Amino acid sequence: MKSQATTVPNYLAELPPDRREPLEALRSMIHAALPDATEAMQHGMPAYELDGMVCALASQKNHMALYVCEPEIVDAHREALGKLNCGKGCIRFKKLDELPLDTIGAILKAAQAKRAKAV
Repeated sequence: MKSQATTVPNYLAELPPDRREPLEALRSMIHAALPDATEAMQHGMPAYELDGMVCALASQKNHMALYVCEPEIVDAHREALGKLNCGKGCIRFKKLDELPLDTIGAILKAAQAKRAKAV
């Protein structure tokens, strides 16, 4: 279900606590890793841009997800992501403690570096 929220705080406020808290933690991590990124709602989910979309996060029906717009970066970290369900650029999880946060930080930094080279 696509959110009709027009701001990230409104999007997060719509979520039940078991979804809001992990996504707020991931949002904080994104802000720390990508301090110059612009935060906005795109395609019904919070998205982060640095001269183009870097990543987005969402609460889906059966999971939460971090979407990284550089699929090869997710692929390069696939072993460290363990048994998480991953798509091309999507990392799906049900609880925050399933995420290897150091690996997520490395993915975000790699995505930022790639975006900086593209400019």
